[in-house]
Amino acid sequence: MSRRTQLRTSRCGCSLILAEHDQIAHALTIKKLRQEQFGQSSERGALLDQLELQLADLEENAAQIDTAAQVAAEKIAVPSFERRRPARRPLPEHLPRERIVYPVPASCPCCGDNRLRKIGEDVTEMLELIPRQWKVIQHVREKLVCRACEAITQPPAPSHPIARGRAGPKLLAHVLFAKYGLHLPLNRQSDVYHREGIDLEVSTLADWVGASAATLTPLVDVIRSHVFAAERIHADDTTVPVLAKGKTRTGRLWTYVRDDRPFAGRDPPAAVFFYSPDRGGEHLAGYARLMQADAYAGFSRLYEPNRKGGPIIEAACWAHGRRKFFDLARLTKAPIAAEAVKRIDVLFAIEREINGLAAQDRLRVRQERSRPLLVELEAWLREQRAKLSRSNDTAKAINYCLSRWDAFTRFLDDGRLCMSNNAAERELRAVAVGRRNWTFAGSDEGGRRAAAIYTLVASAKLNDIDPQAWLADVLARLPDHPAKRIHQLLPWNWRRQNHAHAA
Repeated sequence: MSRRTQLRTSRCGCSLILAEHDQIAHALTIKKLRQEQFGQSSERGALLDQLELQLADLEENAAQIDTAAQVAAEKIAVPSFERRRPARRPLPEHLPRERIVYPVPASCPCCGDNRLRKIGEDVTEMLELIPRQWKVIQHVREKLVCRACEAITQPPAPSHPIARGRAGPKLLAHVLFAKYGLHLPLNRQSDVYHREGIDLEVSTLADWVGASAATLTPLVDVIRSHVFAAERIHADDTTVPVLAKGKTRTGRLWTYVRDDRPFAGRDPPAAVFFYSPDRGGEHLAGYARLMQADAYAGFSRLYEPNRKGGPIIEAACWAHGRRKFFDLARLTKAPIAAEAVKRIDVLFAIEREINGLAAQDRLRVRQERSRPLLVELEAWLREQRAKLSRSNDTAKAINYCLSRWDAFTRFLDDGRLCMSNNAAERELRAVAVGRRNWTFAGSDEGGRRAAAIYTLVASAKLNDIDPQAWLADVLARLPDHPAKRIHQLLPWNWRRQNHAHAA
C-alpha cells in the first residue's frame, strides 16, 4: 500500500470530522435563533435562511465525503473510518408497509441439505415516494321513470365548490395552498401538472383560485370579526409588487394578528390580511383597543384622543427599538449602541421566562424585575444623549425610543401586552418569501383576493392544523353549509371536531 493512498484515506477521515463539526455548530446556532424571542424578524429571518442553506450544503458535503471514504476503504487494507451518526428516528408508523421478500436458497449453501427451517428475518425499511395519482370522479345520477304515470325522477345534482367547476375540493385546496402556502406561482404549477400528463392552463388555474376565494369569503369575514374583537392585536404591513399597464407598481399588504397564548388566553389565535394600493389602509376604523405596532407615522392619527370611536392605545415594539442600536453596534461598533443592546436583551430574557404565564403573573414579574431596569435604561439613555450631537446616528436611535417612551413602557402595566410585535412580523415573513418568487398580484382585485387566502392559510397554521386538509374539507362543505353555523368550519372548531371523530 502506497504512502499516498494512506494519506488520501486519512484526509477523507479528517475532512469528514471537520464537516460534522461545522454541521453541529450550524445546527446549534439555528436552534438558538429559533428559541430566541427578541430581535426584528427580518434580522433573524435572513440569518436563519442563510444558516439553513449552509447547513444543507454541509450535510450534503459530509455525505459525499463519507461515501468517498467508504469507497477508498474498500480499495485499500487500512482501518476503515466509521462515521458516527446520531440515532435515526424510525420511519412514521402510520405509513403503509409493502413487503418485498427475497427468495431464499432451496438448499444449504454449506452442505447442500434441503431441510431448511425459518428461524427469523432481518427487515430493512426504506422510505419511498409514490407519484401523485390523478383520477376522474364520475357523479352518476340515474334517471327513473314511473311505470304508472311515466313521471321521470332522479337524485338532485350534488353541490360543487365552485360554479361550473370541474375541479374537486382537494384539487382546489392543493392549488390554493401551493400558491399562497408554498409560494409556487400558477405558471410553475401548470408546468408540474403538464409533466404528470394533465394539461391545466394558467388561465384555468386562475379561474379556480378566483372562484374558490369567492366561495371562502364567508369564512374570511368571520375570521376578521374574530380578530378585531380582541382586546389587543398586533399590526404590521409590507410592500408587494402589483402589475399595472406597462409597469409594476407597489401596493401594500397589512396583517393584524390576534394571539393570546403569550398570556395564557383561551381565545384561539388568528390572523387577518388586507390589501391596499397605497399605505392609507382604513381597516381599523371600528377598532379602539390595544395595538402593538412599529412607529409608522400613518398610525399616529389612530392614537389621537379625539379620534372618532375612541383612540387606539399604542404599544411600541422593542424589537424595532433594539434593531436601531443593533445595526449601529454591528456596522460601526458604537459602544453606546452595543451597551443599549445588552440592556434591552436583559429585558427580553425576562420575557422568555414569563411567556405563557397568566397576565397577572406576567404583570407581577414585570413590576418587580423589568420596571427597575427600564427606569435605569431611561436615565442612562438621557445621559448618553446629552453627550452626543443631534446629527449623531446613536442619538437618533436614542430619540426614537425616548420620544415614544410611554408606548415602549406600556407593557409594564398590562400583562397581556408583549415586548415586541414579532407575532405580526412572523406572518408577513411568509409573504416576503413568496414575494421573492413571483409578482404578488396582477391587479388590486388580485391583491384583495390574495389577502383573503393568506388570512385562511395563516389562521390555520396558527391553530396547528394542516391548511390544505382544512381548505379541502371546507370547500366541500361550504356550498351546503347553513350560514348561521359557519363558525363550525373555523380552524379552531374544525380541529376540535376532527379530534372528537378520531377519538
